[in-house]
Amino acid sequence: KQWYQRRVRGERDLRNYLSWRQADCHINNLYNTCFWTLVQQGGLTTQQAEKRLNGSFSADKNEILFSEFGLNYNDEPAVYRKGSTIVRTSSVDEETKRKKKVLEVLHCDIIGDAFWEERPELIV
Repeated sequence: KQWYQRRVRGERDLRNYLSWRQADCHINNLYNTCFWTLVQQGGLTTQQAEKRLNGSFSADKNEILFSEFGLNYNDEPAVYRKGSTIVRTSSVDEETKRKKKVLEVLHCDIIGDAFWEERPELIV
């Protein structure tokens, strides 16, 4: 029973950590997208943009992007909103018929259960 508890705690810790990293990626990219849009398209200096965004929430940044610049942050490519997750998968080499390991770069939600349910081998 003790080894099982450690494994479950390890799974939960890994998923929590990776979820936090993806959420952090999203928060940072939303800030940077808004910041640089204010500077490059809105004509603010970097200091003015920083002051404008100080204390703002995600909803505020989304509103600035949409109402002032017509940008819907959800239309930004997933690579920016979700970041990159690199997983090792197995495939069969067509010529040799041998199994080989392949690195796959994904830009998808890893916070929800679907990612982990589709790839149970990642937590072994």
